[in-house]
Amino acid sequence: MKFQPGYLRLLESGELEERTKKAYQRLSACDLCPHHCGVNRLKEEKGFCRSGSQAVVSSFGSHFGEEEPLVGIHGSGTIFFTFCNMRCIYCQNYEISWLGVGKPVTSEELAAIMLQLQNRYHCHNINLVTPTHFVPQILEAVKIAAEEGLQIPLVYNCGGYEELETLKLLEGIIDIYMPDLKYDDPEIARKYSGIKDYPKFAKLAIKEMYRQVGNLLLDEQGIALRGLIVRHLVLPGGLAGTEGCMKFLASISTEIFVNVMGQYRPENRAFEYPPLNRRITAREYQEAVSIAKSCGLTVPYRL
Repeated sequence: MKFQPGYLRLLESGELEERTKKAYQRLSACDLCPHHCGVNRLKEEKGFCRSGSQAVVSSFGSHFGEEEPLVGIHGSGTIFFTFCNMRCIYCQNYEISWLGVGKPVTSEELAAIMLQLQNRYHCHNINLVTPTHFVPQILEAVKIAAEEGLQIPLVYNCGGYEELETLKLLEGIIDIYMPDLKYDDPEIARKYSGIKDYPKFAKLAIKEMYRQVGNLLLDEQGIALRGLIVRHLVLPGGLAGTEGCMKFLASISTEIFVNVMGQYRPENRAFEYPPLNRRITAREYQEAVSIAKSCGLTVPYRL
């Protein structure tokens, strides 16, 4: 049987349109993420993420630097959204997340981008990068695109600082969740990413994502169709709290696809905050991978 993305089923039932309406209603006193800013984004009031009523896109295209199950032959169809609900001082895309480089797009224009990634670039999925603050606009665009033939999986590629009620709106629409699990210590998260209670919200979010989509499901070519991928970026000096993060993931399922990432490099303001002013060592990365494996998790090994 051919795999059918969840949003196509909800399109046929009319549920996708209802979810879109509910999401837009939440913009009038925005509570899409744990910041609960309460601003009226429909009237262009700005909160923590500095976003208004329209989605803002920095770039899009076929991307081959993502996790292997997303890339395949034709790449992952990434759409990089501008702004973020976190302020990581070491962000490697700070021009987008901090400085706001990007262009406002209508839902029709966003839908056209999705269709271009599918029809022109033949991407295996639509990879929504930093989508949290634009969920209503994304849902509207998905409805438009689905009506015009979109039929590849949707990837929700986020920092992990998510609101449960927003994730529940996405149930049956998002096929693949790919959150970060950045920290195990709330004070470190506050100091280096400007947010409070990150471990609490990220862990609740990952549990909800797993409930919705489960372990990663691949097709016969090894391409992801549905499921959960978790990213964990190893930070210098053990700041990410790898042991706590891996024990948490293993408590959900030892079959979760975990990418322990070793590509940290100091960017943006990281040079002002030792030990974030240096790359991680090979030993630090190898220790993180060993911790994950000791928890029963299987992780791709690369530095």
